[in-house]
Amino acid sequence: MSRAPIYSSLTSPSNTTRRPRDSLELASLASTTPTSSHASRSSSPSGISSSRKISLSGEDPLSLSNPAGSTPQRPLTHSRSFSVTSAFDFASNLFPLSTTAAGYTSIGAAQNNGLDLVDGGNLEKHKSITYLNGLSLIVGLIIGSGIFSSPAQITTNAGSPGASLLVWLVAGILAWTGAASYAELGGAIPLNGGAQVYLSKIFGDLFGFLFTWSSVFVLKPGSAAIIAIIFGEYIVRAFSPNSTSTPNTSPSIIWVEKGISLVALTLVALLNCLSTKLATRMGDGFMFFKFFALLSIAITGLIVAVTGRTLTSFTPNQDWKTISWFAGTNTNASNWAVALYAGLWAFDGWDNTNFVLGEFRNPGRDLPRVIHTAMPLVILSYLLATLSYTLVLPDKIIASSNTIAVTFGARVFGPIGSLVLALMVSGSCFGALNATTFTSGRLVYAAGKEGYLPSVFGTVGMPGSDPKPLRLRSNSNNNADSSFGSRITAKLLVDDILFTPITAVVFNSLLTALYILSGSFQTLITFYGVAGYSFYFLTVLGLIVLRIKEPHLERPYRTWISTPIIFCCVSLFLLSRAVFARPFQTLVVLVFVGAGVPVWWVWVRGKDGRGGEAREWRFWKRWGRR
Repeated sequence: MSRAPIYSSLTSPSNTTRRPRDSLELASLASTTPTSSHASRSSSPSGISSSRKISLSGEDPLSLSNPAGSTPQRPLTHSRSFSVTSAFDFASNLFPLSTTAAGYTSIGAAQNNGLDLVDGGNLEKHKSITYLNGLSLIVGLIIGSGIFSSPAQITTNAGSPGASLLVWLVAGILAWTGAASYAELGGAIPLNGGAQVYLSKIFGDLFGFLFTWSSVFVLKPGSAAIIAIIFGEYIVRAFSPNSTSTPNTSPSIIWVEKGISLVALTLVALLNCLSTKLATRMGDGFMFFKFFALLSIAITGLIVAVTGRTLTSFTPNQDWKTISWFAGTNTNASNWAVALYAGLWAFDGWDNTNFVLGEFRNPGRDLPRVIHTAMPLVILSYLLATLSYTLVLPDKIIASSNTIAVTFGARVFGPIGSLVLALMVSGSCFGALNATTFTSGRLVYAAGKEGYLPSVFGTVGMPGSDPKPLRLRSNSNNNADSSFGSRITAKLLVDDILFTPITAVVFNSLLTALYILSGSFQTLITFYGVAGYSFYFLTVLGLIVLRIKEPHLERPYRTWISTPIIFCCVSLFLLSRAVFARPFQTLVVLVFVGAGVPVWWVWVRGKDGRGGEAREWRFWKRWGRR
């Protein structure tokens, strides 16, 4: 158990109004603090890789080269002394963030100081993501193709319509417990990178690196490839003569689908390289489109159930009126586990917003709001869509169709219905591809900044370019001198052109393209289940560890302690099922993850062991004592 921090006095000039400062500025102040007897002894080993020193150098907002670094209201001084005895420090000499007399804000807190300060090499200083953007990121990736295809697997294993609805509800609530746990971690550690940051700061760099190793090279590009392939399949199906028949598996058609997938991936990558605002605005639009698609299916199903009519000769299902909704429910625990796993797969993506949390304008406030808005909306939408399928289609059709939405449209509206629904699913997949490309780029970027990948992936803008280190933009409403067109362009499209992690996005897209061309996803799905839920389990377990070890850490949001416990138990259950059901694939996953250990030892640990300057600064120290 760590002790509460002990704070030394802080002397500030009198009659001076200071603007709030975030953790990045505080870290730079800590870097200029000379070693003295007043500084507390480090409770953790120091040392940082050379790539991380390079990525963090030149970013001091108080340097003389920065126009905002020296002002009458904020004189430069190097004589501060700080004392922190907590084992979980933000920097080696970083003054506590919540109790300073001069108005410091917590890490990542929103600032309203009339100016938009943009650092040319750090996305976390360019806080542009809003509550709506965060909502669209989670919804955009959760609602992909799962709800349009997973009902078959859930219905087959659950055995009855009532049990299927129960599986959807339980899967949604379990996903919600994981999301709520990540909301607390994100509020306490509001930086880009998601689980990569949480694992490395709680359990050590090795765990963070292994997550990066698995996610960057397999999980993220692999899942994006699956989404892109499904997009290509539905586009081909929408314009094929017999869209409700079994998909054409001829080599020529498969390569057409892959070509369409690569085109979609290229377009999404270009948009994400061009502008953060453009990518998030596009995500907002696709979020509303997805809710519209699911709401349309739900309303259509209710109308057909009430009237008993369709625009075709198909007779709607009547079993729900005469047969118990739980008749034929499967009593085999293994079948329920498969059904639950399929449901959780459809809900996956709830951790999406945590990868970009450092760019939120107000992460402590907005992240819990995003989580607790997105999850109930998605759960309700899934339940209504599944109910609609049940009211219209017999269980045999639902259980045998992997394109349930297209089948639904064909039976109710005919060929035009299958075309419209196929295009809707394609649009949903395109929106999910945009969301995963956006967040995956930030994961690669955070790994580059942390030193887990070459530092070039932790840069912003075009490779080799030197973006303007500071851009000032007044918040006033005096826009009389601006043309109407320029104001609309700045508001709706881009005022941050190329201020994106271009190298990271391109790297992730190239890996995704390789997976699209390889086209074998069965092992990848098993890998996703085992590795993905292993890291989910460790991350949420870290929340419990952090509660015990750091009770005084500032947490803008705290979830019930039962929430992470429930999620950890479910994760262990799913992992145990995977081990017994597919032991060979599980062994492959363990071998791949284990192969990251020697890579970490050479790439990260080896660099940390080379020594370095004593006055370097970084955001965090490794947590724990030796």
